[in-house]
Amino acid sequence: MASLGFRVTRTLFRLGDTVAPGLAGRAAFALFARTPHPRRQTEGERKAVMRGAAFMQTARHHRLKAGPDCFVVHEFRPQPGTEIGRALVIHGWRSRTEYMQAVIEGLNKAGFRVYAVDLPGHGASTGRRLTMMKAVAAVGQAGQWFGPFDVVAGHSFGGAVAVNAVAGVLPGVPPLQAGRLVLIAAPNSMAELLDDFCRSVGLGGRSREAMVGCIERIAQCRLDAFTGSRQLAAANAPALVVHAPEDREVPAADARAYASAGSHVALHWAPGLGHRRILSDPGVVARIVSFARQPLALALAG
Repeated sequence: MASLGFRVTRTLFRLGDTVAPGLAGRAAFALFARTPHPRRQTEGERKAVMRGAAFMQTARHHRLKAGPDCFVVHEFRPQPGTEIGRALVIHGWRSRTEYMQAVIEGLNKAGFRVYAVDLPGHGASTGRRLTMMKAVAAVGQAGQWFGPFDVVAGHSFGGAVAVNAVAGVLPGVPPLQAGRLVLIAAPNSMAELLDDFCRSVGLGGRSREAMVGCIERIAQCRLDAFTGSRQLAAANAPALVVHAPEDREVPAADARAYASAGSHVALHWAPGLGHRRILSDPGVVARIVSFARQPLALALAG
Protein backbone atom coordinates (compact mmCIF):
# COMPACT_ATOMS: atom_id res chain seq x y z
CA MET A 1 0.00 0.00 0.00
CA ALA A 2 1.34 3.44 -0.96
CA SER A 3 2.38 5.72 1.90
CA LEU A 4 0.38 8.82 2.77
CA GLY A 5 3.20 11.05 1.56
CA PHE A 6 3.28 9.30 -1.81
CA ARG A 7 -0.49 9.57 -2.24
CA VAL A 8 -0.33 13.29 -1.40
CA THR A 9 2.49 13.75 -3.94
CA ARG A 10 0.43 12.08 -6.68
CA THR A 11 -2.57 14.26 -5.82
CA LEU A 12 -0.49 17.45 -5.95
CA PHE A 13 1.06 16.51 -9.30
CA ARG A 14 -2.38 15.77 -10.79
CA LEU A 15 -3.64 19.13 -9.56
CA GLY A 16 -0.48 20.86 -10.77
CA ASP A 17 -0.94 19.53 -14.29
CA THR A 18 -4.20 21.47 -14.45
CA VAL A 19 -3.33 24.75 -12.76
CA ALA A 20 0.50 25.08 -13.01
CA PRO A 21 2.13 22.49 -15.30
CA GLY A 22 5.39 24.44 -15.50
CA LEU A 23 5.79 24.45 -11.74
CA ALA A 24 4.73 20.81 -11.50
CA GLY A 25 7.27 19.85 -14.18
CA ARG A 26 10.11 21.61 -12.38
CA ALA A 27 9.11 20.02 -9.07
CA ALA A 28 8.95 16.61 -10.71
CA PHE A 29 12.42 17.05 -12.19
CA ALA A 30 13.79 17.97 -8.75
CA LEU A 31 12.20 14.83 -7.29
CA PHE A 32 13.44 12.70 -10.22
CA ALA A 33 17.03 13.84 -9.60
CA ARG A 34 16.93 13.49 -5.81
CA THR A 35 19.26 10.78 -4.50
CA PRO A 36 18.50 8.61 -1.46
CA HIS A 37 19.43 9.96 1.96
CA PRO A 38 22.82 8.41 2.85
CA ARG A 39 21.75 7.67 6.44
CA ARG A 40 18.52 5.93 5.46
CA GLN A 41 19.96 2.63 4.31
CA THR A 42 18.03 -0.60 4.36
CA GLU A 43 19.37 -3.46 6.45
CA GLY A 44 20.59 -5.17 3.28
CA GLU A 45 22.42 -2.04 2.19
CA ARG A 46 24.11 -1.67 5.58
CA LYS A 47 25.27 -5.28 5.49
CA ALA A 48 26.63 -4.87 1.97
CA VAL A 49 28.67 -1.84 3.00
CA MET A 50 30.01 -3.69 6.05
CA ARG A 51 30.95 -6.72 3.96
CA GLY A 52 32.84 -4.47 1.56
CA ALA A 53 34.77 -2.53 4.23
CA ALA A 54 37.95 -4.61 4.03
CA PHE A 55 37.78 -4.60 0.24
CA MET A 56 37.52 -0.80 0.14
CA GLN A 57 40.58 -0.48 2.37
CA THR A 58 42.68 -1.97 -0.43
CA ALA A 59 41.90 1.00 -2.70
CA ARG A 60 43.46 4.41 -3.14
CA HIS A 61 40.84 7.13 -3.01
CA HIS A 62 40.81 10.23 -5.22
CA ARG A 63 38.48 13.21 -4.82
CA LEU A 64 37.61 15.04 -8.04
CA LYS A 65 35.26 17.85 -9.02
CA ALA A 66 32.91 18.06 -11.96
CA GLY A 67 31.32 21.50 -11.87
CA PRO A 68 29.92 22.00 -8.35
CA ASP A 69 30.01 18.28 -7.55
CA CYS A 70 32.71 16.54 -5.51
CA PHE A 71 32.93 12.83 -6.18
CA VAL A 72 35.26 9.98 -5.31
CA VAL A 73 37.15 7.60 -7.58
CA HIS A 74 38.52 4.44 -5.95
CA GLU A 75 41.66 2.95 -7.52
CA PHE A 76 42.37 -0.77 -7.21
CA ARG A 77 45.87 -1.68 -8.39
CA PRO A 78 46.80 -5.16 -9.60
CA GLN A 79 49.81 -7.06 -8.31
CA PRO A 80 53.11 -5.46 -9.38
CA GLY A 81 54.23 -6.63 -12.79
CA THR A 82 50.81 -8.03 -13.77
CA GLU A 83 49.07 -4.93 -15.15
CA ILE A 84 47.55 -5.40 -18.63
CA GLY A 85 45.27 -2.37 -18.88
CA ARG A 86 42.86 0.04 -17.21
CA ALA A 87 39.18 -0.43 -16.45
CA LEU A 88 36.48 1.94 -15.26
CA VAL A 89 33.53 0.58 -13.26
CA ILE A 90 30.30 2.56 -12.73
CA HIS A 91 27.60 1.54 -10.24
CA GLY A 92 23.87 2.10 -10.61
CA TRP A 93 21.24 4.24 -8.91
CA ARG A 94 21.05 3.81 -5.12
CA SER A 95 24.28 1.86 -5.30
CA ARG A 96 27.99 2.36 -4.66
CA THR A 97 31.39 0.85 -5.40
CA GLU A 98 31.01 -1.85 -2.72
CA TYR A 99 28.17 -3.44 -4.70
CA MET A 100 30.50 -3.84 -7.70
CA GLN A 101 33.09 -5.76 -5.67
CA ALA A 102 32.94 -9.06 -7.55
CA VAL A 103 33.30 -7.37 -10.95
CA ILE A 104 36.14 -5.17 -9.70
CA GLU A 105 37.98 -8.11 -8.12
CA GLY A 106 37.59 -10.19 -11.27
CA LEU A 107 39.06 -7.48 -13.49
CA ASN A 108 41.73 -6.65 -10.91
CA LYS A 109 42.94 -10.26 -10.60
CA ALA A 110 43.06 -10.46 -14.41
CA GLY A 111 45.59 -7.62 -14.38
CA PHE A 112 43.46 -4.51 -14.81
CA ARG A 113 44.05 -1.37 -12.80
CA VAL A 114 40.42 -0.67 -11.90
CA TYR A 115 38.97 2.77 -11.23
CA ALA A 116 35.51 2.75 -9.67
CA VAL A 117 33.42 5.91 -9.50
CA ASP A 118 31.05 6.76 -6.67
CA LEU A 119 28.64 8.98 -8.59
CA PRO A 120 27.48 12.26 -6.99
CA GLY A 121 25.02 11.60 -4.18
CA HIS A 122 26.21 8.00 -3.74
CA GLY A 123 28.77 6.13 -1.66
CA ALA A 124 31.67 8.31 -0.50
CA SER A 125 30.69 11.18 -2.80
CA THR A 126 28.78 14.24 -1.65
CA GLY A 127 25.49 15.71 -2.83
CA ARG A 128 21.81 14.78 -2.93
CA ARG A 129 21.19 15.26 -6.64
CA LEU A 130 22.11 13.17 -9.68
CA THR A 131 21.12 13.43 -13.32
CA MET A 132 22.46 11.74 -16.42
CA MET A 133 24.19 15.01 -17.23
CA LYS A 134 25.94 15.17 -13.84
CA ALA A 135 26.92 11.51 -14.08
CA VAL A 136 28.39 11.86 -17.58
CA ALA A 137 30.30 14.96 -16.48
CA ALA A 138 31.76 13.08 -13.50
CA VAL A 139 32.74 10.07 -15.61
CA GLY A 140 34.24 12.40 -18.20
CA GLN A 141 36.34 14.03 -15.51
CA ALA A 142 37.51 10.61 -14.33
CA GLY A 143 38.50 9.87 -17.92
CA GLN A 144 40.52 13.07 -18.13
CA TRP A 145 42.47 12.10 -15.00
CA PHE A 146 42.82 8.33 -15.32
CA GLY A 147 41.90 7.32 -18.88
CA PRO A 148 41.91 6.16 -21.54
CA PHE A 149 40.33 2.90 -20.45
CA ASP A 150 40.60 -0.49 -22.11
CA VAL A 151 37.18 -1.43 -20.79
CA VAL A 152 34.31 0.44 -19.13
CA ALA A 153 31.72 -1.61 -17.22
CA GLY A 154 28.48 -0.22 -15.82
CA HIS A 155 25.51 -1.69 -13.97
CA SER A 156 21.94 -0.46 -14.43
CA PHE A 157 21.97 3.37 -14.53
CA GLY A 158 25.77 3.13 -14.60
CA GLY A 159 25.59 1.17 -17.84
CA ALA A 160 23.48 3.89 -19.43
CA VAL A 161 25.96 6.47 -18.14
CA ALA A 162 28.81 4.53 -19.75
CA VAL A 163 27.14 4.50 -23.18
CA ASN A 164 26.26 8.19 -23.00
CA ALA A 165 29.78 9.10 -21.89
CA VAL A 166 31.43 7.14 -24.71
CA ALA A 167 28.99 8.63 -27.23
CA GLY A 168 29.93 12.16 -26.17
CA VAL A 169 26.29 13.20 -26.11
CA LEU A 170 26.78 16.26 -23.89
CA PRO A 171 28.16 19.48 -25.42
CA GLY A 172 31.34 20.51 -23.65
CA VAL A 173 32.12 17.01 -22.29
CA PRO A 174 34.65 15.14 -24.47
CA PRO A 175 33.72 11.52 -25.32
CA LEU A 176 35.07 9.00 -22.84
CA GLN A 177 37.88 6.98 -24.41
CA ALA A 178 37.06 3.29 -24.01
CA GLY A 179 38.29 0.24 -25.88
CA ARG A 180 35.15 -1.75 -25.12
CA LEU A 181 31.98 -1.62 -23.06
CA VAL A 182 30.24 -3.98 -20.64
CA LEU A 183 26.58 -3.13 -19.94
CA ILE A 184 25.05 -5.08 -17.06
CA ALA A 185 21.25 -4.84 -16.69
CA ALA A 186 21.39 -1.40 -18.32
CA PRO A 187 18.33 0.63 -19.40
CA ASN A 188 18.26 1.68 -23.02
CA SER A 189 16.20 4.87 -23.08
CA MET A 190 16.13 7.86 -20.75
CA ALA A 191 12.75 8.81 -22.20
CA GLU A 192 11.33 5.46 -21.09
CA LEU A 193 12.80 5.92 -17.60
CA LEU A 194 11.15 9.33 -17.48
CA ASP A 195 7.80 7.90 -18.58
CA ASP A 196 7.99 5.22 -15.86
CA PHE A 197 8.65 7.92 -13.27
CA CYS A 198 5.80 10.10 -14.55
CA ARG A 199 3.36 7.20 -14.32
CA SER A 200 4.50 6.35 -10.80
CA VAL A 201 3.94 9.88 -9.46
CA GLY A 202 0.82 10.62 -11.51
CA LEU A 203 2.42 13.37 -13.61
CA GLY A 204 0.21 14.57 -16.47
CA GLY A 205 1.16 15.28 -20.06
CA ARG A 206 1.56 19.06 -19.76
CA SER A 207 3.76 18.71 -16.69
CA ARG A 208 5.81 16.01 -18.42
CA GLU A 209 6.49 18.39 -21.29
CA ALA A 210 7.71 21.00 -18.80
CA MET A 211 9.93 18.41 -17.13
CA VAL A 212 11.41 17.39 -20.47
CA GLY A 213 12.07 21.06 -21.17
CA CYS A 214 14.08 21.30 -17.92
CA ILE A 215 16.20 18.31 -18.93
CA GLU A 216 16.80 19.52 -22.48
CA ARG A 217 17.80 23.01 -21.35
CA ILE A 218 20.40 21.59 -18.98
CA ALA A 219 21.64 18.93 -21.39
CA GLN A 220 21.57 21.25 -24.43
CA CYS A 221 20.25 18.37 -26.52
CA ARG A 222 16.98 16.54 -27.12
CA LEU A 223 15.80 13.86 -24.72
CA ASP A 224 15.79 11.22 -27.46
CA ALA A 225 19.56 11.72 -27.83
CA PHE A 226 19.85 9.63 -24.64
CA THR A 227 18.99 6.34 -26.38
CA GLY A 228 21.71 3.80 -25.75
CA SER A 229 21.06 1.44 -28.67
CA ARG A 230 21.40 4.29 -31.18
CA GLN A 231 24.57 5.48 -29.48
CA LEU A 232 25.99 1.95 -29.46
CA ALA A 233 25.19 1.52 -33.15
CA ALA A 234 27.25 4.60 -33.94
CA ALA A 235 30.13 3.61 -31.67
CA ASN A 236 33.22 1.70 -32.74
CA ALA A 237 33.74 0.07 -29.34
CA PRO A 238 32.75 -3.60 -29.07
CA ALA A 239 30.26 -4.23 -26.30
CA LEU A 240 29.04 -7.06 -24.09
CA VAL A 241 25.46 -6.83 -22.82
CA VAL A 242 24.68 -8.96 -19.75
CA HIS A 243 21.07 -9.26 -18.62
CA ALA A 244 18.72 -11.56 -16.71
CA PRO A 245 15.61 -12.39 -18.79
CA GLU A 246 13.37 -12.00 -15.71
CA ASP A 247 14.85 -8.67 -14.53
CA ARG A 248 11.93 -6.75 -12.98
CA GLU A 249 13.62 -3.35 -12.89
CA VAL A 250 15.07 -3.16 -16.40
CA PRO A 251 13.15 -5.31 -18.91
CA ALA A 252 14.90 -7.79 -21.16
CA ALA A 253 13.66 -5.77 -24.15
CA ASP A 254 16.31 -3.18 -23.29
CA ALA A 255 19.06 -5.79 -23.64
CA ARG A 256 17.63 -6.88 -26.99
CA ALA A 257 17.59 -3.25 -28.14
CA TYR A 258 21.29 -2.92 -27.30
CA ALA A 259 22.05 -6.22 -29.02
CA SER A 260 20.33 -5.00 -32.20
CA ALA A 261 22.88 -2.18 -32.49
CA GLY A 262 25.21 -4.29 -34.61
CA SER A 263 27.57 -7.24 -34.87
CA HIS A 264 30.02 -5.52 -32.50
CA VAL A 265 27.57 -6.18 -29.63
CA ALA A 266 27.43 -9.56 -27.88
CA LEU A 267 24.46 -10.52 -25.68
CA HIS A 268 24.92 -12.81 -22.68
CA TRP A 269 21.75 -13.96 -20.89
CA ALA A 270 22.03 -14.71 -17.16
CA PRO A 271 18.79 -16.52 -16.21
CA GLY A 272 17.61 -16.47 -12.62
CA LEU A 273 19.95 -13.73 -11.40
CA GLY A 274 17.59 -10.75 -11.40
CA HIS A 275 18.77 -7.17 -11.33
CA ARG A 276 21.30 -7.24 -8.46
CA ARG A 277 22.49 -10.81 -7.88
CA ILE A 278 23.82 -10.72 -11.43
CA LEU A 279 26.73 -8.62 -10.12
CA SER A 280 28.10 -11.31 -7.81
CA ASP A 281 27.59 -14.39 -9.98
CA PRO A 282 30.92 -16.12 -10.71
CA GLY A 283 29.82 -17.12 -14.21
CA VAL A 284 28.86 -13.56 -15.10
CA VAL A 285 32.13 -12.20 -13.72
CA ALA A 286 34.09 -14.80 -15.68
CA ARG A 287 32.28 -13.83 -18.90
CA ILE A 288 33.02 -10.15 -18.30
CA VAL A 289 36.71 -10.81 -17.62
CA SER A 290 36.97 -13.05 -20.67
CA PHE A 291 35.44 -10.36 -22.85
CA ALA A 292 37.74 -7.71 -21.39
CA ARG A 293 40.90 -9.77 -21.97
CA GLN A 294 40.35 -11.64 -25.22
CA PRO A 295 40.83 -10.42 -28.78
CA LEU A 296 37.59 -9.07 -30.28
CA ALA A 297 36.71 -12.08 -32.44
CA LEU A 298 37.04 -14.50 -29.51
CA ALA A 299 35.26 -12.20 -27.06
CA LEU A 300 32.20 -11.81 -29.27
CA ALA A 301 32.08 -15.54 -29.97
CA GLY A 302 32.11 -16.39 -26.24
